[in-house]
This record gives sequence, structure tokens and C-alpha cells, in this order.
Amino acid sequence: QVQSVESGGGSVQAGGSLRLSCAASGYSVSNYCMAWFRQAPGKEREGVAAIQSDGRIMSADSVKGRFTISRDNAKNTLYLQMNSLKPEDTAMYYCARGELYVCYLHSALGYNDWGQGTQVTVSS
Repeated sequence: QVQSVESGGGSVQAGGSLRLSCAASGYSVSNYCMAWFRQAPGKEREGVAAIQSDGRIMSADSVKGRFTISRDNAKNTLYLQMNSLKPEDTAMYYCARGELYVCYLHSALGYNDWGQGTQVTVSS
């Protein structure tokens, strides 16, 4: 069964840190482009960071220098380390697997196996 399960969200004050996890089953995170997206109420889903199968990383300008995407192939898990959190980072965060040749942040199209999401709330 193909499944992605996010965890690690919570409520923190501005300047705090969280580490999100995405445990994958039914596929190997090392074989695909894996990405984190987020969606705030009333806003479109936006790409946050992605890691390609060869390890290359891309990040949204809004999170560069603060968020780091990584993966543990042995645990088949994707991570998002979030530091220096800001109130505008408040959103539901999702992980997803890119289809063949899909690895970008400007659109959620082409990504599959979305998890249920994990809520991140940052208070000022």
C-alpha cells in the first residue's frame, strides 16, 4: 500500500524550531523527487522545498536559510527542519512524491501520494 504519513507539527513561538517527518511506504523516497508543500487557510498550496533523487535540493525563497529538506533512505523518511519560524509559516504542511520528471515548487501538479498533512502554527 502506497502511503505518506506526516508528523512533527505543532505550535511554537516565533523564532522556534520544528522538524517534520514524512514516513513513506510502498515506494522508496530515494527513487523520486520528494517535496514539502504547505497551505494556509484561504491560500493556494505552495511548494516549500524539494529533494531530487540525486540529492539536489531546491527551496522557496521565503524559507531559504531557515528550512532544510533531507531524507533518510534507510528509514524511508523525508524530513523538513524548520528554524527561525515566523507567523507567516503557519500552515498545514504536506509531503508528496513527484511523478517521473517532476521536481519543481511552482505547482502541486504532478505530485502524488499526498499525506494527510501536519499543522504548524507559529505565534508572534
